[in-house]
Amino acid sequence: MQLNNPELLKNASFINGQWLTSETVFEVENPANGQIVGTVSEVTPGQLEMAVNSAYAACEVWQSKTVDERAVILKSWNDLIRDNQQDLAQIMTAEQGKPIHEAIGEVAYGASYIEWYAEEGRRIKGSVLPNNQQGRRALVQQTPVGVVSAITPWNFPGAMLLRKASAALAAGCTFIVKPSELTPFSALALAELSLQAGIPPGVFNVVIGSNAQPIGEVLTLHPKVAKFSFTGSTAVGKKLLSQCASTVKKTSMELGGNAPFIIFEDADIDKALDGLMRSKFRNAGQTCVSANRIFVHQSLHDELVERLRLMVSELTIGDGQDETTQIGPLINLKAVEKVEKLVAQAVTSGAKLVLGGEKIKNSGYFYQPTILTGVKPFMDIFNQEIFAPVASIIAFEQEDQVIQLANQTNYGLCSYAYTNNANRIWRLSEKLAFGMVGINEGVLSNALAPFGGIKESGMGREGGHWGIEEYLETRYVCIGNVE
Repeated sequence: MQLNNPELLKNASFINGQWLTSETVFEVENPANGQIVGTVSEVTPGQLEMAVNSAYAACEVWQSKTVDERAVILKSWNDLIRDNQQDLAQIMTAEQGKPIHEAIGEVAYGASYIEWYAEEGRRIKGSVLPNNQQGRRALVQQTPVGVVSAITPWNFPGAMLLRKASAALAAGCTFIVKPSELTPFSALALAELSLQAGIPPGVFNVVIGSNAQPIGEVLTLHPKVAKFSFTGSTAVGKKLLSQCASTVKKTSMELGGNAPFIIFEDADIDKALDGLMRSKFRNAGQTCVSANRIFVHQSLHDELVERLRLMVSELTIGDGQDETTQIGPLINLKAVEKVEKLVAQAVTSGAKLVLGGEKIKNSGYFYQPTILTGVKPFMDIFNQEIFAPVASIIAFEQEDQVIQLANQTNYGLCSYAYTNNANRIWRLSEKLAFGMVGINEGVLSNALAPFGGIKESGMGREGGHWGIEEYLETRYVCIGNVE
């Protein structure tokens, strides 16, 4: 990588304002070509303990600053991230594989949360309750929870970290994050910029390790950690949640998804196709809110499938560093093998392969953009999160039928629907059992809105005032003997 600011490329954990190495290192691979991006030091048990203790000690320092002082520091971090946007995007594409234009967009998206929460920290409010007893006064305070730990995923290595850290820091909390071992360099670059922005030692810490289990145990079991936030799979989230129960930690869980994308007979088919392409094929389908099950009204089915086939067949596949690339690689061989198995099982069970359906044989982990029709509810590909550029299409006839099928999942993160019927829009907003509903919109996340799911897709919200409330405790103060 030819970076304008080579200082951004770090290879060690960032703890208490210091870069800490160890004797053990691991390699990070570029999924587009199999080349080694770099090596990173494994965090040691002693360094992990230091991270928790330094974050705990830094709480007093960070909370003693006024909200204006914290806002100035956070805005400086935001400015530095935007100034280094191109370098951060290059690092992200090298380790994660997404097209460079998507990486540039992710950096801006992540920074938007810092910008928002720098101001939202000023809007934290308490209240004075009405006096209902002589000689007593009652007030309610919103106070920071304390030390926050987090584990973030590889598919959005910058934005998922900043979405959590910006709210936590704005609330007055200190923060320790373990990014995915597949994409550690993005987090470390953000840590370098946090140092330059003047975030005090111990307030923001990044711990790096290829063995997630022992690190996760410290972050979820340590008594000095008050809050844990996780973005990842439902299976892992359940285990981490059970570990947090031992010390009754406050938790936020943004887990898996199985998003329905419904196109009704009265939809604007051009807009529906545009939204579907963005929702399904962004980041090669490796997003938790990707369209997973595409329900198309029978009257539009054949036309939509053919138009989608033409659009998907024209997508440019390649290394994300090439500015013409629209579809990058999957993250690793395991991801390729998973989608191969899902597609093969669907075809064997009766689905029709319209396009793609094979691994691209080269040095990277590429899978052809794929379209399947005739997908049925008993198939694994209907019930599992695909996390690949595979569009599974199901025809339907009735509104009640498709709502029932859409809700036929343990997941409840995100859903989409295209229709021009105003009454139907209201019905969908009430009947689709998901934490987020996009109507005539294929990409709906932004810093002002609550992001999160229901059912086995998790708990808690990120974004807007709901996001900062996840890092605050409500304290009731009763003052007696008031003359």
